[in-house]
Amino acid sequence: MTSTSQAAPIAAGADAPPLGRIVFITAAAAMGGFLFGYDSSVINGAVEAIRGRFDIGSALLAQVIAAALIGSAIGATIAGRVADRIGRIAVMRIAAVLFTVSAVGSALPFELWDLALWRVLGGVAIGMASVIGPAYIAEVSPPAYRGRLASFQQGAIVLGIAVSQLVNWGILNLADGEQRGHIAGLEAWQWMLGIMVIPAVGYFLLSFTIPESPRFLISAGRPAEARAVLAQVEGAGTDLDARVGQIEHAMRSEHQSTFRDLLGGRAGLLPIVWIGIGLSVFQQLVGINVVFYYSATLWQSVGIDPEGSFFYSFTTSIVNIIGTVIAMIFVDRIGRKPLALIGSVGMAISLALVAWAFSAKTGSGDDVSLPNLQGAFALVGAHTFTLFFALSWGVVVWVLLGEIFPNKIRAAALGIAASAQWVANWAITASFPSLSDWNLSTTYVFYTFFAVLSIPFILKWVPETKGKALEEMG
Repeated sequence: MTSTSQAAPIAAGADAPPLGRIVFITAAAAMGGFLFGYDSSVINGAVEAIRGRFDIGSALLAQVIAAALIGSAIGATIAGRVADRIGRIAVMRIAAVLFTVSAVGSALPFELWDLALWRVLGGVAIGMASVIGPAYIAEVSPPAYRGRLASFQQGAIVLGIAVSQLVNWGILNLADGEQRGHIAGLEAWQWMLGIMVIPAVGYFLLSFTIPESPRFLISAGRPAEARAVLAQVEGAGTDLDARVGQIEHAMRSEHQSTFRDLLGGRAGLLPIVWIGIGLSVFQQLVGINVVFYYSATLWQSVGIDPEGSFFYSFTTSIVNIIGTVIAMIFVDRIGRKPLALIGSVGMAISLALVAWAFSAKTGSGDDVSLPNLQGAFALVGAHTFTLFFALSWGVVVWVLLGEIFPNKIRAAALGIAASAQWVANWAITASFPSLSDWNLSTTYVFYTFFAVLSIPFILKWVPETKGKALEEMG
């Protein structure tokens, strides 16, 4: 859905692109990313309450938590084609409505099955937001600002994660520390899931304040409207006829890649496609989504009270924001591979530290604890793991996936890599409750193993793309 055309030059002395308006448009579109992060992470605060409300075991609980990922895969798959038919803004509105309906349904479920259904519906919205936000931002951004504006989406995602944890913590305090405590007739966990209605409605309303993508308008035979939008975002001095012509030329010359283009090599797929799949899978197999989906449950399982566990979930999300900002600053300065290597080493050490700390867990049921020393190391290790992930693999993987594939297979290869990421995400999310019941320390040894394995993978197979044009990727 993105254009590969270059901008027409702006005449000397002409008006510069209106940066304030561009930032507003980008921020409004990135609200989808905020909801992506919020909806993905808000379930963290409701896990134990859902277990108690419906009296279910870890295996079934995991399926309910992971149900959103099924919807995410569906939403990501259909978003691009739907956007090409009805427009980017229309897809944003559909996602906003799905977020809203999912929030209300999840907060007021009748039984476990319909809670899972609302989770799937919210997942569809997540998947759509994960595709339409970056695509729209790329299509409306002036080339001079495109890189920085594209980072709004990732920034919005981590901000959504942090806000969801802050809201969960605040609601828990209102309920006197009880996840099933009552506030105005509803249990605390129901408020946690339902309050997402507010940003979802905001996203819907903001979609009426921003213009349609000029690329879609041209494809729909509305070049006059496309010129008006280009004037808004690139400045009145831009040669609008030339820009429309460039976009039309790029659209005519684009190669629509298919799965068949990815076939080749000894292992069925081209080597570069396997590298993309590897990046996606390693990003998930280190266990990062355990932090976002289960951290409150995790801390309670080693004897920390609910209020403390919710607070640590919030501080972890703040660390996630800090790490993401660091990655945005350094990814173009020191390169993709060095940053990924730094992250892998840091994650491996941090996860090993957490695995060692959890090996000292004593007791069972509601009477569990960690010695003070191991408890401190577990908290430090969990936070440093999140920091190293955020400043490396959390951002670098998406940058590399957008750069490593040759032009003629980029779209199809990205689709395969993204699908692998959702599958790996589902595997980790669905398996953690049962694995942690079996042996929490060994579970973290498993995540440590993949963090260590990612180091030779980077060194041997991942190419450095810093400073290279996309056309150089052959």
